[in-house]
Amino acid sequence: MLDDRQVTPSSRLERLAVWNRESNEFGWRSYPGALYGQPELRAHAAPGRATDLSGLPPAYICVGAVDGFRDEEVAYASRLNQAGVPTELHVYPGAPHGVGAFAGMSVAQRYNSGVEEWLSRQLV
Repeated sequence: MLDDRQVTPSSRLERLAVWNRESNEFGWRSYPGALYGQPELRAHAAPGRATDLSGLPPAYICVGAVDGFRDEEVAYASRLNQAGVPTELHVYPGAPHGVGAFAGMSVAQRYNSGVEEWLSRQLV
């Protein structure tokens, strides 16, 4: 969850399998409370609002192609790269939100392996 404003096409997808628009709105209303959707909500609570991403540590962003967060994740990864932050982005075709928890599915195995491989490269 990077942006409480939910303005991307993927944030408006209907009939998502795992985390739908209503779930996302509930999550955002629960987290910043009355600041949800307000201009006063600070970027440390909603990183998608940040105007300067320079100086952040390397990032690994992975998301399913059938995830309401897809577009905000892709946009954030692009902004990180533009700010000079080493960023690796993976979008998994056909995968819903939380795909890593679907043990036994090949896409979940690729998703989880990607996270583990990236982390192992960072910790060397």
